[in-house]
Amino acid sequence: MGQVSPRDLPSVDRLLRDPRLEHLPRDLALQAARDVLDEARRASRDGGWTFTLDDLPRLVEQRVREATEPRLRPVLNASGVVIHTNLGRAPLSQAALNAARDAAQGYSNLEYDLDRGERGSRHNLVTDLLRRLTGAEDAIVANNNAAAVLLILSALAQGREAIISRGQLVEIGGGFRIPDVMRQSGVTLVEVGTTNRTYADDYEAAITERTALLLRVHASNFLQVGFIHQPTLEELVEVGARHQLAVVDDLGSGSLLDTARYGLAREPMVQASVAAGVSLVAFSGDKLLGGPQAGIIVGHAVEIARLRKHALMRAIRPDKLTLAALGATLVHYLRGEAEREVPVWRMVSAPCEALGQRARRLAARIGGSASAVESRSAIGGGSLPGQTQPSWAISLQTDSPDRLAAALRRADPPVVSRIEDDHVLLDLRAILPEQDEMLADAVSRAAAENPWHDGV
Repeated sequence: MGQVSPRDLPSVDRLLRDPRLEHLPRDLALQAARDVLDEARRASRDGGWTFTLDDLPRLVEQRVREATEPRLRPVLNASGVVIHTNLGRAPLSQAALNAARDAAQGYSNLEYDLDRGERGSRHNLVTDLLRRLTGAEDAIVANNNAAAVLLILSALAQGREAIISRGQLVEIGGGFRIPDVMRQSGVTLVEVGTTNRTYADDYEAAITERTALLLRVHASNFLQVGFIHQPTLEELVEVGARHQLAVVDDLGSGSLLDTARYGLAREPMVQASVAAGVSLVAFSGDKLLGGPQAGIIVGHAVEIARLRKHALMRAIRPDKLTLAALGATLVHYLRGEAEREVPVWRMVSAPCEALGQRARRLAARIGGSASAVESRSAIGGGSLPGQTQPSWAISLQTDSPDRLAAALRRADPPVVSRIEDDHVLLDLRAILPEQDEMLADAVSRAAAENPWHDGV
């Protein structure tokens, strides 16, 4: 291959006349041809262009393909983090996917009462399910849990005060802080207690005529140990009852199943908060519930009615796809099949022995330096901080772990791994059994197409 100089490069028009580019949209091909030729001129002047003139149409076609590919792509989560916020949190069950597809491909009774033949409420689509599952009087759904908390504060405490423990002034993902959310709602924050110890008496001593509610925020993404104390929900409910104040419990993740059954610490359960008598409980739909992104609020009918009438509800209401997927997810719990059907719980409940068998089989299938090793997986998503489960992973040995991990992310589908002790690990906790062959094929293709694969 001889050195290509800028003078050898064709014009944009001449390049676009190549028969291999005739099928491409004109505007996209034009911009791609300009970009490819500009890069070729710069690189050839520096002697760094490694292609031939015959490669130009292929490079243009590749640019157009990249410009039109969906930006949101499915990936294989071999990181060992089950609820991975950066990877979209909870995958949906097949029933939830089917429900969302059915709602999307045609009209639906989103806000139409089929019995009465008149306008209905979208919230009624999941209210009865949430009542049955949590024991709450009523329920309403927003588009995420931060919005749910904002709605509660705006509707119940705007222009007044909300009391919260200093130890619960948490920062959630993306740098959003509970105090900032409270200020946006027009609520004055009253901090009580200390960072590590707060008592029910601290809440009671801070109550004034301007107090609107008592707020508990579950420390879902960090762990306090040692000389610590927080009042129980029952104690806060007693204080609230004495002063006729609402008590709000922001669970963050929240769970409808007992995580202790799987060798983990007990994540606060929504049913327990309702049973304790709190006014409102807020939790996420796409964490341990295993459904779509949503902020779910359950509790007393009087408070829920105030939320439903608030103007902010219109801005943060869920769409039909969310409600369809959420409804199907909740039905799994109602039928007692969540552990078998909801992907998050399938992953959490997967026996370690089964993961080991799969890891050994896949390591043999991949070959080379691949081996099955024991590992630890995490729940993630701001749930059960510091808690891990025994797991199994496929270990890939290579001279350049970073390069191998990057190549796996470029695979089709992309594979997100982790690096430990200079080995690339593919943890199987968040890989469902039906994805095993897809994972093996992606790793094999990445190894075949990249020069680092000598040791793999």
